[in-house]
Amino acid sequence: MQKLFSYGTLQQENVQLATFGRKLTGQADCLLGYRLGEVEILDADVIAKSGKIFHPMLIKTEQPSDQVHGIIFDITDDELAQADAYEVDAYVRVAATFQSGQVAWIYADANA
Repeated sequence: MQKLFSYGTLQQENVQLATFGRKLTGQADCLLGYRLGEVEILDADVIAKSGKIFHPMLIKTEQPSDQVHGIIFDITDDELAQADAYEVDAYVRVAATFQSGQVAWIYADANA
């Protein structure tokens, strides 16, 4: 199993069903050293799934006082590939360590 942190649209049940074909399960956690920004989505398929033109984006600050709360989901390798396909090129997938000590994949600003 893989661990994937969601702080935005991947928490929406409709996006989970459209992307993975099921509702995901996970636990709340907090990512330190990041803040939320925003990115305009131009991909019509992603907009159709999420219902939103603007999506949140993780921006690395390395300041421990900056925190982003979200959910770490347990997903399969195939579902991780599906998540990669859902996220637009403005995001990059990297591993991060959370307040709980867990390590999970995150989608962050690819231009950072």
